[in-house]
Amino acid sequence: MECDFDDILDDWFIESLKTYKDLHVYQLEFPTRVIEWTSGKTVCVAGYRPHKNELLELCLPLKLFAEEKKGLCAERDFKVVNGGFSHGAVSVLKHVPGTRLAVTNDGLTSDLQVWDLGGDDSDVITRTASVTGTRSAHGGGAKMAAVHSSEPEVLHGVQSGDVRLTRLWTGQNIYELASESADLLTSLHFLSEAVFLAACSNGNLHTVDTRTPSPPQLVSSMDLGSLWWTDVSTGASGCRLVRVSSTGRAVLSDLRNPAGAVSQAQLAVGTLRQQHPGADDVTVRWAPTLQDAISVSGFSGDVQIYSATAWGAEPTAAAPLFEHRGHAVSSQAADGAVVTAHVWHPKQARTLLSAASDGSLHVWDWNQQPDG
Repeated sequence: MECDFDDILDDWFIESLKTYKDLHVYQLEFPTRVIEWTSGKTVCVAGYRPHKNELLELCLPLKLFAEEKKGLCAERDFKVVNGGFSHGAVSVLKHVPGTRLAVTNDGLTSDLQVWDLGGDDSDVITRTASVTGTRSAHGGGAKMAAVHSSEPEVLHGVQSGDVRLTRLWTGQNIYELASESADLLTSLHFLSEAVFLAACSNGNLHTVDTRTPSPPQLVSSMDLGSLWWTDVSTGASGCRLVRVSSTGRAVLSDLRNPAGAVSQAQLAVGTLRQQHPGADDVTVRWAPTLQDAISVSGFSGDVQIYSATAWGAEPTAAAPLFEHRGHAVSSQAADGAVVTAHVWHPKQARTLLSAASDGSLHVWDWNQQPDG
């Protein structure tokens, strides 16, 4: 069996020389569910064990950013820039744009923890404040979103009816969603400084304008038997939504008509390994600079990239444009590795980071395929 594993790993490594422009592998002491950009070269990660966990700010390998003579660049590994400890799990982490603050949640309660990520005078990440959550009777962790504003604020909630916008320095709730809806959230997204989208596990979408007392606009799910995960793109093509279900169905919509489907596809993701999948198990992301590219992870040890350009009105089968199989191939865990998080680089078109349940952390930039 050991020989078979080595052969598979060797074959994949040889293949990777052709398929990747860059590939760097790092091993965390404990696996993470969060990868959050704090700058164009640094990310935050943190463990999700029930008790004490490291919270680290890592600098990506500088070789990734070398414009020429990459082979002569000495820095080829991740480097710990700042670090600290959380006394609970970190299941959600959001960096507040324009600050050195991050906000975390343990995935079990609705309370938030506020962290100073350190700076020139300190390399220690320290907890500076707490925010009491909505304490939903149904439990579950909070989802969060943050946007650049004059004062540090975070949008957070467990269910669609208990979303709040909280000022971090004072703990003051400057907006509370007045709704009786109790849909479990899978994500929150700012569409502008005053408008946000609450995406729910049953596929429902709630659009809210914090400047008006009007109730949120509700768009109901098209498939009530599935769990749904959502991401939003607010680029030059307008505001678009992608929703992916636990059955692998992908639906693209325009925010001007979120109930309709601009295009659909049946993704080749297989079935979720988890017997009881939850709101944090799958990640779907729009590429920030690569047109019509969508990434999906959490169904297995792979990260899949899809091009939505050719998707049609009916959900026909779609093959991935690229698959990062490094976590699945290199894992020696008895049940294999499942990807726990992934993010796109905000500016480098084909660069992504991904983490898996075996503690592996990869940063990779794949070569454009002939039909890409």
